[in-house]
Amino acid sequence: MTASDDALGLYIHVPWCVRKCPYCDFNSHERAEIPEQAYLAALLADLDRDLPWVTGRSVGTVFIGGGTPSLMSAAFYQALFQGLRERLAFSDDAEITLEANPGTLEAGRFAGFREAGINRLSIGVQSFHAEHLARLGRIHGPNDARAAVAEARAAGFDNFNLDLMHALPGQTTEQALDDLRQALALSPTHLSWYELTIEPNTAFFRAPPEQPDGDRRADTEEAGLALLADAGFHRYEVSAFARDGRACRHNLNYWRFGDYLGIGAGAHGKLTLPDRRLRYQKTRLPEHYLADPASARRQETVIEAPLEEALMNGLRLVDGVPSKRLAEHSGWSPPALHAALAPFRQRGLLVDETERVACTPLGFRHLDTVLEQLFAALPDR
Repeated sequence: MTASDDALGLYIHVPWCVRKCPYCDFNSHERAEIPEQAYLAALLADLDRDLPWVTGRSVGTVFIGGGTPSLMSAAFYQALFQGLRERLAFSDDAEITLEANPGTLEAGRFAGFREAGINRLSIGVQSFHAEHLARLGRIHGPNDARAAVAEARAAGFDNFNLDLMHALPGQTTEQALDDLRQALALSPTHLSWYELTIEPNTAFFRAPPEQPDGDRRADTEEAGLALLADAGFHRYEVSAFARDGRACRHNLNYWRFGDYLGIGAGAHGKLTLPDRRLRYQKTRLPEHYLADPASARRQETVIEAPLEEALMNGLRLVDGVPSKRLAEHSGWSPPALHAALAPFRQRGLLVDETERVACTPLGFRHLDTVLEQLFAALPDR
């Protein structure tokens, strides 16, 4: 079977890492030893509890994130996907992505990942400058990143993303553009290129580094966008760029307000059930999750404002949100919605067409502000 509009995403969280980076606010934990077999059993028990929610639906995409998923062995993933396929139907063209950090790879491991059925990689490069990698707390060097790409190709991966950041402490515009040029020279099919942001509950939040000022960030972004476009990468989301046909389908499902299961410590999921739309999160601490994975659901939240969620996710996309989808999620008449959007059109922030609502380039640059003001302007239900 091929993927359909009703296909599910499946997110799998691996919460361990060698060393937590000072900018990281994800659910990641440093541990000397990783209990692979116990975590394998926990993931499948976790999934078993959720299966009644998705009877009859197939999985179109899988994303394995972390933490550092590439710390786990190839044997772990081979056993995991055997268990997953015993429980779930997968589309014939399912996109299955694994996040990999160059500093955590043993020789030959990519080949084992490919044999497990993983067909897309997201490699966390962040920078090709050693001084910037050190400041970010990364455990790999520039040559490790190049070697990881070479090994991925040798293992048969023809679809991979490189993850890069800009606005790094002490980074010049030319250094940021050099990172992009070096990444492009490796011929990825996808690039994630985004600004370093300082998040709460991180080491950088407690001791903020000095980053380039706003004017230099804007100059870097403008030059970087031109470089990516000239190289044949189209921007389809705020920080995502792909060659034709290589956009990340799993992330598109998030941004299109699609359904996805979440398993693993701290994993999130979102499902449309007969009587409600639901978001949920699993227990975050690995030890608590391992102790009772079958009861790992920590929090369930009914989605009370689907229109706002559809806009919040969909306006991240260059193509925006189909007007039909907004009508489905709101129940409001098109004239009422168009009236609420009119001030944003007049300020050059939104495109409001018959078929879609989308951000202009100016709106993209100020997306958080646009969303905040837009939610305040929406008509009452």
